[in-house]
Amino acid sequence: MGDDLGDEWWLQDVKSDASDVEDEKKKSKTKQIEETPSVQKKAEKRKTLTEKIATPKKKKTTEKVSKIPKQRRETETSTTSPKKRKRKKKTITDVLAASDPKPGCPADLQNSLAQYFSDKRSVIEQEELKLHDSSFVACNDLTHSLSSYLKHICPKWAKIQKQHTEKRSVVLLIVCSSALRAIDLIRQLTTFKGEAKAVKLFAKHIKIEEQVKLLQKGVVHIGVGTPARIGALIHGDGLNLQALRFLVLDWNWRDQKCRRMMDIPEIKLDFIKMFESWILDRCKADQVKIGLF
Repeated sequence: MGDDLGDEWWLQDVKSDASDVEDEKKKSKTKQIEETPSVQKKAEKRKTLTEKIATPKKKKTTEKVSKIPKQRRETETSTTSPKKRKRKKKTITDVLAASDPKPGCPADLQNSLAQYFSDKRSVIEQEELKLHDSSFVACNDLTHSLSSYLKHICPKWAKIQKQHTEKRSVVLLIVCSSALRAIDLIRQLTTFKGEAKAVKLFAKHIKIEEQVKLLQKGVVHIGVGTPARIGALIHGDGLNLQALRFLVLDWNWRDQKCRRMMDIPEIKLDFIKMFESWILDRCKADQVKIGLF
């Protein structure tokens, strides 16, 4: 009975097993084929993510590297090429300190008057301001002291001093830039003035009423002061110029900033106003002589 079953059953089992193995191999291959693109895609995504994360790190490193040479360049340029310094503007003191001192002359006074009135008066009016050479006495050549200079321009001072008897008036008027300079000039007058009386004509610590009283009390021969106070006294009739014969300008002296009297704008303006208003006409009439000390 067993022999009549027909096919050989053991062979069928072997074939079936072999076919099953082959089928499993085929399925595994197809799975691999199907899985490979997905794996590749996942790998590519991972690469892109890693690149995105890694790229800024590379940039940072490159930035750091790029910054280092810039700093080096800046230090090199700072050491090699120093910064340009701004040039300081020259002041009046710098110009005057660099220039050699030159004694004043009548042309200096004429030029300062012409410059002041150049835009204020016509040409004809400016010609009226010009002074003759006879209006000036010898100027200081930077070798005289004040006493020696006054003896030089006024050799008959003792006689002139005795003849002067008018109150509220002076024979010699010395104009300077400041009160301290006026005090210094009065000290230098000791060997020249003799018995003559000198009065201070400046505004520092002295009221104008006190100066008017001093001029009215007795005879004063010499007045030393600033143009602003002298002009105020003349304008208020405290000082009379009828007896005035010599006007001496402290022209060559320089202060701590190397400025002369006519280099200071305020003093220059006060002097020109005083000179134009009350002294210019007397100089033209040959009543007053001008000296530049």
